[in-house]
Amino acid sequence: MGETVKEGNGFITWEDGVAVAEITFVTSGEDTLIIDHTFVLEAMRGRKLAEDLVQRVVEYARETNKKIVPACSYAHALFRRRKEYHDIWER
Repeated sequence: MGETVKEGNGFITWEDGVAVAEITFVTSGEDTLIIDHTFVLEAMRGRKLAEDLVQRVVEYARETNKKIVPACSYAHALFRRRKEYHDIWER
């Protein structure tokens, strides 16, 4: 698997110099991140890259004492399924 790095307001997974997956968020006030976009190249789908990226944002939010609004449909579905995310879910 490639390397995932934080870039700006998001995380990107790079493989062989190509961005194969990304997640972005915007800030809302001082305490909230809004996940607004998740994308994985079609050829890379099914490898849980998007799930890993959501987990990165969750870890980042916890480290910075923020809540998350999962506005992107993928992130929202994952938040509904994962009870371990409910503590930082801003509803």
